[in-house]
Amino acid sequence: MDHNLDFIDMLSERHIQLRRITEKLWNDSSDIHLSNSEWFIMARIYKNQPTISYVTKNVDISRQATHKFIKQLEAKGLVEINNVEHNKKDKYLRLTKSGQECYEKNEALKASIEKKISDTIGEEQLIIFKNILKMDWGL
Repeated sequence: MDHNLDFIDMLSERHIQLRRITEKLWNDSSDIHLSNSEWFIMARIYKNQPTISYVTKNVDISRQATHKFIKQLEAKGLVEINNVEHNKKDKYLRLTKSGQECYEKNEALKASIEKKISDTIGEEQLIIFKNILKMDWGL
């Protein structure tokens, strides 16, 4: 990591590094290849049955791209698209059994990365860092 970067760029570099590592770990252990955007959408669906419009409003991805990713997830057998009762326009989403298994396996991979970070920088440091990330930064 370039130590001359400012805070925002350092945070961005670290985020990109972690996303690459999680993506590689997943792709090395699974035949189902998923993009970060697809994982982000699956996270909104996991243990919920949100409508497509809810997911579209709550991910920082364009409406068109979100619809494309949902269709891709459906084609991969990870997401079901169902009609909302008494509403012909809206549809709700649910992870299939396979989708749930993929999501939980990926969560376990991320937990192993977090454990490695904790072992390296110290559990207390990681807890402090996570608490700082959760704080209201007044932005």
